Formats: sequence, structure tokens, C-alpha cells
Amino acid sequence: MAERSFRKEVEKLRIGAGEEFAGEGILAITKALLQSGVAYVGGYQGSPISHLMDVLSDAQDILGELGVHFETSANEATAAAMAAASVNYPLRGAVTFKSTVGTNVASDALANLSSGGVTGGVVVIIGEDYGEGSSIMQERTHAFAMKSQMWMLDPRPNVPSIVAAVE
Repeated sequence: MAERSFRKEVEKLRIGAGEEFAGEGILAITKALLQSGVAYVGGYQGSPISHLMDVLSDAQDILGELGVHFETSANEATAAAMAAASVNYPLRGAVTFKSTVGTNVASDALANLSSGGVTGGVVVIIGEDYGEGSSIMQERTHAFAMKSQMWMLDPRPNVPSIVAAVE
């Protein structure tokens, strides 16, 4: 059961080239993922980005039209393991989970995936929790990205930067 319904807002994802998109950051991330040509999106629900999974769930009709596989994962490690599709195949994909707590759960899968390189392309969207608004951890993902030799983009809450980074 979704935490919140985004059915009405999801229709904005159908906006085409030349039209201006306006919406919450979560909708902007979803729109950018779809525009970038992802083949799959998966993740594990968790604050502070719980609504991304809600938007994706509500957008299943649009995802289906575009041939995008969407899956809610049992945990962060399972979500990260989905990215294995992009290691050996020319598929773009995205996985998402909550803050550093989720990154710690997914760390084994992520470290193994990143060590061999990626053929397709994967965006790992982590709900970093600056200021501990919804998490008990002050840890950041910067050190994990460096250890695993993964690129890290930290757009903070800036919608144009988020869209540009994902595209």
C-alpha cells in the first residue's frame, strides 16, 4: 500500500518535448529516468525518498507503455542486485533506497557490481538525509562511493540539477 497516491501528478510524466515540466523533485527524478531510456527501475521503500517508489507504482501504466520493468524489492541488497542487469548487458537502469542505512544493507551487492564495471548504465538513487530529518544516522554516502569507485552526484534539493544529473 502506497504511503501517498500520486495518480493525478503522474499524468505530468506524459509531457513531451518542448513542453515545460513542473512538479515535485520526486516527479522530476521519475521524468528524467524515463527520458533517459531506463529499461528497469527497482527499489526498497524508505524515508526520506519513500515517495519515489509511490510515484513509480502509480506510474505503472506509463512504465508499461515505455517497456520499463518496475519492481519493489524485499530489501536494499535485492534492489542493488537488480543493477547486475546493466553490468553485462547494454541496459540502462536505476535502483533506489533510503539513506546510508540502506546503503549499508546494499553494500555487498554494490561493491561487487562496481568492481567489474558497467556495460549499460546504472543510477543508484539514495535518499541522503542531511540534518537527520528521518534517519538516526549521521553517516553519509560519500565515503562509500569513494571506496567502491562509484561516481557520486550530490545535487541536494535542486530540481534542475537533479533532472540534468539523471539525463
